[in-house]
Amino acid sequence: MDNEMKLEIKSKSCNEAFARIAVAAFVSQLDPTLEEIADVKTAVSEAVTNSIIHGYENQDGFIHIHCILSGRDIEIEVIDYGKGIENVEMAKQPLFTSCPNSDRSGMGFTIMENFMDEMKVESILGMGTKVLMKKTLKEG
Repeated sequence: MDNEMKLEIKSKSCNEAFARIAVAAFVSQLDPTLEEIADVKTAVSEAVTNSIIHGYENQDGFIHIHCILSGRDIEIEVIDYGKGIENVEMAKQPLFTSCPNSDRSGMGFTIMENFMDEMKVESILGMGTKVLMKKTLKEG
């Protein structure tokens, strides 16, 4: 079964929960385990939160979420058109944060990598960031 959905939300923290629930509801048609659905929800939450906090720095903007289901494979893109990431490889390091004076742990990308099978980050300064995550669900 191939299926896809696109969602556009405003970069407001109150929309993070909606995004994770919307993606989880879409993925639920593949009958994932509770652990798999929790993994997807957590990864989406981290990606959307990064867009809000770091991409747009809590300013207004839009976040696009594109999900594709193909067989037991899930592909999720979270895209913002915010400030971009200067050094993606550095940003992906555990505990790295661009907001050292906040309560941010710097674990967002690490969490996404651990909860999904694959994660790629593309970013252009001043133009935005795309996080691509993939996961294959177990059979039955």
